[in-house]
Amino acid sequence: MTESYVAVDLETTGIGARHEKILEIAMVKVIDGAEAETLQTLVNPHREIPEQIVELTGIRDDMVKDAPSIEEVIEKALEFCEGYPLLGHQLIFDYGFLKQAAVNKKLPFERDGIDTLKLCRLFMPPEEKKNLTAACAYFGIRQDTAHRALSDAVSCGRLYEELKRRFGPGHEDQFLEKPLIYKAKKERTATKRQKEHLQDLLKYHRINMTVCPDFMSGNEISRMIDRIIFQYGKIPAAGHEGDKFPKSR
Repeated sequence: MTESYVAVDLETTGIGARHEKILEIAMVKVIDGAEAETLQTLVNPHREIPEQIVELTGIRDDMVKDAPSIEEVIEKALEFCEGYPLLGHQLIFDYGFLKQAAVNKKLPFERDGIDTLKLCRLFMPPEEKKNLTAACAYFGIRQDTAHRALSDAVSCGRLYEELKRRFGPGHEDQFLEKPLIYKAKKERTATKRQKEHLQDLLKYHRINMTVCPDFMSGNEISRMIDRIIFQYGKIPAAGHEGDKFPKSR
């Protein structure tokens, strides 16, 4: 059975590592079953945090405005978990975001891991809910602040230790790390022309921007341009530059 690992939890702007951003990273290094070291940081997503995410996590725009970007912290996060398997509740979600951030920085990141959600599905009664909060309540594990990364990472580690204590004997193979498989493709850098095209569309259609183009990849800008054109239309051809953005429409 795996005795040493790094429990990881992320808070994000939504689901999908290709389209959403990391808001918070937390990792807890566990050595021989004992919590040894932690890493925690908020991350500036350079976009407005959706209201439902604020309600879920308590993380507001003002809390991350001075936080480092993911490009500034990803290398430190990868170094923290170097040499250890990862542990998480629905681990592939967190791993996918970390892998995407690593690939975007051209950093190698391949890990083995253990998913406590899979263990809960294996050992808990079918009728019981299996999310982290419900699983911790079922096994009598106290959570300090649900849906904040450090508290959830700590809770996940303690959940694993309790699962291992109760069900490990006779099921040792279920408590071994396995390769994590997530295919991430590097997002291309946005060109000056892409950024200008986006800014022109926003200005012409008078759309308030909730993200910063300077921190968007070429893929993200392309997707946003496509959405704007689909919803509002292209900028009409003009006889001269002054016609491009009429004073009144």
